[in-house]
Amino acid sequence: MTTGRLHSWDLSTGVDGPGTRFVAFLSGCPLRCLYCQNPDTWHMRDGTATTAADLLDRLSGYAAFLRTAGGGLTVSGGEPLLQPAFTRALLAGARDLNLHTALDTSGALGARAGDDLLDLTSLVLLDIKCWDPAGYHSLTGGDLSPTLDFARRLSIRATPVWLRYVLVPGYTDDLTDVKGLARFAAGLGNVERVDVLPFHKLGVPKYERLGIRFPLHDTPPPTPDLTERVRAVFREAGLKTV
Repeated sequence: MTTGRLHSWDLSTGVDGPGTRFVAFLSGCPLRCLYCQNPDTWHMRDGTATTAADLLDRLSGYAAFLRTAGGGLTVSGGEPLLQPAFTRALLAGARDLNLHTALDTSGALGARAGDDLLDLTSLVLLDIKCWDPAGYHSLTGGDLSPTLDFARRLSIRATPVWLRYVLVPGYTDDLTDVKGLARFAAGLGNVERVDVLPFHKLGVPKYERLGIRFPLHDTPPPTPDLTERVRAVFREAGLKTV
Protein backbone atom coordinates (compact mmCIF):
# COMPACT_ATOMS: atom_id res chain seq x y z
CA MET A 1 0.00 0.00 0.00
CA THR A 2 1.54 3.29 -1.15
CA THR A 3 1.18 6.16 1.31
CA GLY A 4 2.11 9.81 0.88
CA ARG A 5 1.68 13.18 2.53
CA LEU A 6 -1.18 15.16 1.01
CA HIS A 7 -1.71 18.87 1.57
CA SER A 8 -5.11 19.10 -0.13
CA TRP A 9 -7.03 18.47 -3.31
CA ASP A 10 -9.27 20.64 -5.45
CA LEU A 11 -11.05 20.89 -8.78
CA SER A 12 -9.83 23.55 -11.20
CA THR A 13 -10.33 24.60 -14.80
CA GLY A 14 -7.83 26.09 -17.20
CA VAL A 15 -4.74 26.54 -15.03
CA ASP A 16 -3.49 23.05 -14.12
CA GLY A 17 -3.69 21.35 -17.50
CA PRO A 18 -6.39 20.93 -20.15
CA GLY A 19 -10.05 20.78 -19.19
CA THR A 20 -11.31 20.42 -15.66
CA ARG A 21 -8.71 18.89 -13.35
CA PHE A 22 -8.69 17.00 -10.09
CA VAL A 23 -5.55 18.50 -8.55
CA ALA A 24 -3.72 16.68 -5.77
CA PHE A 25 -1.39 19.02 -3.88
CA LEU A 26 1.35 17.01 -2.20
CA SER A 27 3.30 18.30 0.78
CA GLY A 28 7.01 19.06 0.77
CA CYS A 29 9.26 21.16 -1.46
CA PRO A 30 13.07 21.47 -1.64
CA LEU A 31 12.95 25.04 -2.97
CA ARG A 32 12.12 28.26 -1.16
CA CYS A 33 11.03 30.56 -3.95
CA LEU A 34 10.80 34.15 -2.79
CA TYR A 35 7.41 34.53 -4.49
CA CYS A 36 5.94 31.23 -3.27
CA GLN A 37 2.23 31.56 -2.59
CA ASN A 38 1.92 28.30 -0.65
CA PRO A 39 4.33 28.23 2.30
CA ASP A 40 1.95 25.77 3.95
CA THR A 41 3.16 23.11 1.47
CA TRP A 42 6.89 23.42 2.28
CA HIS A 43 7.16 20.63 4.85
CA MET A 44 6.06 17.03 4.32
CA ARG A 45 5.36 16.72 8.04
CA ASP A 46 2.53 19.23 7.72
CA GLY A 47 0.65 17.08 5.22
CA THR A 48 -1.92 14.41 5.97
CA ALA A 49 -0.84 10.78 5.63
CA THR A 50 -2.97 9.43 2.79
CA THR A 51 -2.95 6.19 0.83
CA ALA A 52 -2.97 6.35 -2.93
CA ALA A 53 -5.96 3.98 -2.87
CA ASP A 54 -8.00 6.40 -0.74
CA LEU A 55 -7.24 9.39 -2.93
CA LEU A 56 -7.89 7.42 -6.12
CA ASP A 57 -11.21 6.29 -4.69
CA ARG A 58 -12.15 9.95 -4.31
CA LEU A 59 -10.88 10.66 -7.83
CA SER A 60 -12.97 7.84 -9.27
CA GLY A 61 -16.13 9.63 -8.15
CA TYR A 62 -15.27 12.46 -10.54
CA ALA A 63 -13.80 10.37 -13.35
CA ALA A 64 -16.80 10.36 -15.70
CA PHE A 65 -17.23 14.11 -15.32
CA LEU A 66 -13.51 14.75 -15.84
CA ARG A 67 -13.45 12.67 -19.02
CA THR A 68 -16.49 14.53 -20.36
CA ALA A 69 -14.87 17.87 -19.48
CA GLY A 70 -11.66 16.93 -21.30
CA GLY A 71 -9.69 16.98 -18.07
CA GLY A 72 -8.00 14.54 -15.74
CA LEU A 73 -5.62 14.34 -12.79
CA THR A 74 -2.82 16.80 -12.04
CA VAL A 75 -0.31 15.93 -9.34
CA SER A 76 1.09 19.17 -7.93
CA GLY A 77 2.59 20.47 -4.72
CA GLY A 78 4.73 21.51 -3.07
CA GLU A 79 6.93 19.34 -5.27
CA PRO A 80 5.40 15.97 -6.22
CA LEU A 81 8.76 14.45 -7.14
CA LEU A 82 9.74 14.66 -3.48
CA GLN A 83 7.32 11.71 -3.20
CA PRO A 84 7.94 9.81 -6.45
CA ALA A 85 6.39 6.48 -5.40
CA PHE A 86 3.19 8.17 -4.24
CA THR A 87 3.10 10.31 -7.38
CA ARG A 88 3.59 7.29 -9.62
CA ALA A 89 0.79 5.40 -7.85
CA LEU A 90 -1.60 8.32 -8.39
CA LEU A 91 -0.69 8.64 -12.07
CA ALA A 92 -1.08 4.90 -12.59
CA GLY A 93 -4.49 4.91 -10.91
CA ALA A 94 -5.64 7.82 -13.05
CA ARG A 95 -4.53 6.03 -16.20
CA ASP A 96 -6.52 2.99 -15.07
CA LEU A 97 -9.53 5.34 -14.98
CA ASN A 98 -8.73 6.40 -18.56
CA LEU A 99 -7.87 9.94 -17.46
CA HIS A 100 -5.37 12.41 -18.86
CA THR A 101 -2.50 12.91 -16.39
CA ALA A 102 -0.31 15.92 -15.67
CA LEU A 103 2.73 16.41 -13.47
CA ASP A 104 3.29 19.94 -12.11
CA THR A 105 6.96 20.26 -11.14
CA SER A 106 9.90 22.63 -10.85
CA GLY A 107 12.08 19.93 -12.38
CA ALA A 108 14.57 20.36 -9.54
CA LEU A 109 14.08 16.70 -8.62
CA GLY A 110 13.59 15.51 -12.18
CA ALA A 111 16.17 12.76 -11.70
CA ARG A 112 13.73 11.12 -9.28
CA ALA A 113 11.14 10.71 -12.03
CA GLY A 114 11.80 7.24 -13.40
CA ASP A 115 10.88 6.33 -16.94
CA ASP A 116 8.03 4.26 -15.51
CA LEU A 117 6.59 7.40 -13.88
CA LEU A 118 7.00 9.49 -17.02
CA ASP A 119 5.41 6.75 -19.12
CA LEU A 120 2.25 7.43 -17.06
CA THR A 121 2.42 11.20 -17.59
CA SER A 122 0.46 12.77 -20.44
CA LEU A 123 1.76 16.30 -19.83
CA VAL A 124 4.41 18.01 -17.71
CA LEU A 125 3.76 21.50 -16.36
CA LEU A 126 7.37 22.63 -15.98
CA ASP A 127 8.32 25.70 -13.98
CA ILE A 128 11.58 27.21 -15.18
CA LYS A 129 11.77 29.99 -12.67
CA CYS A 130 14.74 31.99 -13.96
CA TRP A 131 17.20 31.57 -16.85
CA ASP A 132 20.25 33.06 -15.14
CA PRO A 133 21.85 30.43 -12.83
CA ALA A 134 22.86 32.98 -10.19
CA GLY A 135 19.45 34.61 -10.34
CA TYR A 136 17.78 31.21 -10.07
CA HIS A 137 19.74 30.42 -6.92
CA SER A 138 18.93 33.80 -5.38
CA LEU A 139 15.26 33.39 -6.21
CA THR A 140 14.78 29.75 -5.19
CA GLY A 141 17.75 28.63 -3.09
CA GLY A 142 18.33 25.82 -5.61
CA ASP A 143 20.32 25.10 -8.76
CA LEU A 144 19.03 25.59 -12.29
CA SER A 145 20.94 22.74 -13.97
CA PRO A 146 18.74 19.82 -12.76
CA THR A 147 15.67 21.55 -14.21
CA LEU A 148 17.34 22.08 -17.58
CA ASP A 149 18.56 18.47 -17.60
CA PHE A 150 15.00 17.34 -16.92
CA ALA A 151 13.66 19.56 -19.70
CA ARG A 152 16.14 18.01 -22.16
CA ARG A 153 15.14 14.53 -21.04
CA LEU A 154 11.46 15.34 -21.63
CA SER A 155 12.42 16.61 -25.07
CA ILE A 156 14.17 13.34 -25.93
CA ARG A 157 11.10 11.44 -24.75
CA ALA A 158 8.79 13.81 -26.70
CA THR A 159 6.72 14.32 -23.57
CA PRO A 160 4.41 17.33 -24.05
CA VAL A 161 5.34 20.31 -21.86
CA TRP A 162 3.58 23.48 -20.82
CA LEU A 163 6.30 25.85 -19.65
CA ARG A 164 5.45 28.12 -16.73
CA TYR A 165 7.30 31.36 -16.08
CA VAL A 166 6.44 33.61 -13.17
CA LEU A 167 7.16 37.23 -14.08
CA VAL A 168 8.54 39.06 -11.03
CA PRO A 169 9.72 42.67 -11.41
CA GLY A 170 13.36 42.98 -10.48
CA TYR A 171 13.92 39.21 -10.55
CA THR A 172 12.69 37.59 -13.77
CA ASP A 173 11.98 40.59 -16.01
CA ASP A 174 15.37 40.93 -17.71
CA LEU A 175 14.49 40.57 -21.39
CA THR A 176 17.94 39.23 -22.28
CA ASP A 177 17.40 36.35 -19.85
CA VAL A 178 13.87 35.83 -21.16
CA LYS A 179 15.24 35.60 -24.70
CA GLY A 180 17.72 32.95 -23.56
CA LEU A 181 14.95 30.90 -22.00
CA ALA A 182 12.74 31.36 -25.07
CA ARG A 183 15.51 30.06 -27.37
CA PHE A 184 16.08 27.08 -25.09
CA ALA A 185 12.37 26.25 -24.89
CA ALA A 186 11.83 26.61 -28.62
CA GLY A 187 14.76 24.30 -29.29
CA LEU A 188 13.28 21.50 -27.22
CA GLY A 189 10.53 20.84 -29.74
CA ASN A 190 7.98 19.58 -27.20
CA VAL A 191 6.85 22.83 -25.54
CA GLU A 192 3.22 23.26 -26.52
CA ARG A 193 2.71 26.61 -24.79
CA VAL A 194 4.25 29.05 -22.34
CA ASP A 195 2.22 30.40 -19.45
CA VAL A 196 3.62 33.78 -18.39
CA LEU A 197 2.22 34.20 -14.89
CA PRO A 198 2.28 37.72 -13.42
CA PHE A 199 3.56 37.81 -9.85
CA HIS A 200 0.87 38.46 -7.23
CA LYS A 201 0.50 38.52 -3.47
CA LEU A 202 -2.62 36.43 -2.91
CA GLY A 203 -0.67 34.10 -0.63
CA VAL A 204 0.30 36.82 1.87
CA PRO A 205 -2.44 35.84 4.38
CA LYS A 206 -0.89 32.35 4.58
CA TYR A 207 2.45 33.87 5.56
CA GLU A 208 0.72 35.98 8.19
CA ARG A 209 -1.01 32.93 9.68
CA LEU A 210 2.35 31.13 9.83
CA GLY A 211 4.09 34.13 11.35
CA ILE A 212 6.46 34.47 8.38
CA ARG A 213 7.21 37.71 6.56
CA PHE A 214 6.51 37.46 2.84
CA PRO A 215 9.94 38.07 1.22
CA LEU A 216 8.58 40.11 -1.69
CA HIS A 217 6.15 42.14 0.35
CA ASP A 218 7.36 45.38 -1.25
CA THR A 219 7.60 44.06 -4.83
CA PRO A 220 4.84 45.33 -7.13
CA PRO A 221 3.09 43.12 -9.67
CA PRO A 222 4.27 43.53 -13.25
CA THR A 223 2.50 46.06 -15.40
CA PRO A 224 0.34 44.78 -18.26
CA ASP A 225 2.84 46.34 -20.69
CA LEU A 226 5.78 44.42 -19.19
CA THR A 227 3.78 41.20 -19.17
CA GLU A 228 2.94 41.62 -22.84
CA ARG A 229 6.57 42.39 -23.73
CA VAL A 230 7.71 39.17 -22.06
CA ARG A 231 5.01 37.16 -23.80
CA ALA A 232 6.11 38.72 -27.09
CA VAL A 233 9.66 37.45 -26.56
CA PHE A 234 8.38 33.87 -26.33
CA ARG A 235 6.13 34.36 -29.36
CA GLU A 236 9.05 35.74 -31.37
CA ALA A 237 10.83 32.44 -30.67
CA GLY A 238 7.90 30.59 -32.20
CA LEU A 239 6.14 29.58 -28.99
CA LYS A 240 2.47 29.92 -28.10
CA THR A 241 1.85 32.04 -25.02
CA VAL A 242 -1.01 32.30 -22.55
